[in-house]
Formats: sequence, C-alpha cells, structure tokens
Amino acid sequence: MLNCMPIRSFGAKMVTLVVATTADPASINPAKALLAKPGWAPGPILDGGIRSFKYGDSVRLLEQDKFIIDEDDLDARWEAASGETASELIFLSRHAASSNRPALTIHPIGVPHLRDGDVLPQGGKPGWAAPPCPRIGPWLILLKKLAESHHLVPEFEITLEATHHGPVTTKPAMFVEIGSTPEYWGREDAANVIALLVWEGLGLGGTTPLGTWSSTAEKTKVLVGIGGGHYVPRHMDVILKNRTWVGHLLSSYSLPMEEPHDKTDPDSVGGEWKKAIRVAYDATAASFPGGDILVHLDHKSFKSWQKNAVTSFLLKEGIAIGKPADFS
Repeated sequence: MLNCMPIRSFGAKMVTLVVATTADPASINPAKALLAKPGWAPGPILDGGIRSFKYGDSVRLLEQDKFIIDEDDLDARWEAASGETASELIFLSRHAASSNRPALTIHPIGVPHLRDGDVLPQGGKPGWAAPPCPRIGPWLILLKKLAESHHLVPEFEITLEATHHGPVTTKPAMFVEIGSTPEYWGREDAANVIALLVWEGLGLGGTTPLGTWSSTAEKTKVLVGIGGGHYVPRHMDVILKNRTWVGHLLSSYSLPMEEPHDKTDPDSVGGEWKKAIRVAYDATAASFPGGDILVHLDHKSFKSWQKNAVTSFLLKEGIAIGKPADFS
C-alpha cells in the first residue's frame, strides 16, 4: 500500500522526496553535502520557488527557503508540478532541546493528541499523524554505525524521538535531525554523516537500500510505542536489541488523560488519548501492510489507573500488546 510499499498511481513514476531548507543550517548543510556527490541534475521548480534536483529515476531533493514544518502537502504539490508520485518524504532538520546536548535524531511525525482549536506550536493538524516511514528503524542502526565510524560518538547521542510536529503529508515520512544548539546545527562533520545516511540508506552509491518494507521479510514485527519520555528509551532498547520495525512512538505528553473520580473504572478516563492511540496505530498499519503490529508499553511511565485504562482500551480495540521478548 504505502511505501515504502506505496499506493501506486497507474503510469506514475514513484520517487522519494528528500526535503531541505536554506533557513536551517542543520538542514541545508547535509543537503549540500548530498548534492556534492555525483549523479544529481536540476529538476523542476515548485510553487513558492522550491528548487528540485534529480537523482536517477527514484530520488528527488527539494530545496526551499521556508521552515519545513510550515510546508504542508509537499507530496501533492510535487505530483502536480512533476507528474511523479511521492512514495515517501525524508525531512532534514535541526533539533532543539533544553539539555543542549549534541544529538542526531530520527522520528515519525504527527500530532494525533491535539483537538480542533488547539494551538499547533510546530505545524501539523489536530488529530493527524503521517504514516511512519519504514526506514526509521533500519536507518537508526545505520546512523549509529556511521556516527561511530566518523568519531561523533560519544560526543553526539544517537536517538529516536517520539512522534511530534508537522508538516502535513499523507505519505510515509520521517525527520532526520542534528541537535541541539546553533554550534552543532552548523557542524560540518555531523552534516556529512547525515548526507551519508541518506546516500547509503537510499542505495544511491550502489549499496542495497535500507528500510524497504516487505510482509515476506524474515522479521515482520512492528513496534508502536506508547508512553515514556520524548526520547523513548525503553522502546528504543527493544528496537535496537531486536532490530524491530518502528511505527509511531507516543510519549506520555501525547496521551492526554483526565483523572477520573472512580479510578477502578478504565472506561471513565477521559481525554484525547484514545484517539491518539487509534490514529497512531492506523497510520502505522498503513505503512506496514501485512505486518505483525504490536504495542509496546512503557509501564513505568504510567500510574496504575492509566495503565489499566490503556490496556483495557487496546484489548477492546483488538490491538495486540507485546512484551520485550515478543519482538525477537
């Protein structure tokens, strides 16, 4: 269905869109390093002056001047301009954190916990989550390898982030980021590692592409993470140990739960958390047709009444819960 296993439009060429912006050094510097490699050619210009570059029949790099999170529907806009169908979007961006710790991060996008009328601090639309690109898990492993071989570790932390922010797209998407302060956003060595990640991960240098989903693969377990902090450490432990495919990762702040008067009744827990889980699960299922999708709970992040409510909801919805050993 969705690529990496996309919905195919009859007669349309399927391409990966890599998106960068000149407004962000952590975005444009990896893009420049990528474009410095052989094989690129100029492509059409989109509305708003967005420039494009082609690599063979399968990859397009879009270079714009606005912040990425404000550029909704780039997939549809590219299709209208080029006649090609976007199968996935890979956004290059900076990462900001209060810790100021240097980091290279990957994450899915969406704000499924927000309601109509809620403030959108970083784009998207209420109640929406993009299908998570199946490359997230395999690329996390490749990113760790590249960062170590280029001596960015231990200075840089290599980590996943929970699902958050925009821009809106209906296609499988992921963000790849450099953080977490201006000093690190402009680091040339970090930019080169991100460029290599895209180059090798998409198989542009003649290597095998990483992260192309197939329901007939040896491993078909897909993890949807529920609960925990923004950097989802307990979910990431399972992912790295088992090389599990990665779906949406909802941290505790994306599960708004209203404490009930009767904490023994899981059905009395209000809030947008049920919708957030349902949207995240369905978006993950769209990216992994035929996959064995399991929810992994960060049990320690929940109070007892919250955990009871979540597990009760998942059982009623027919959504399987997996323990760490179930992902092997």
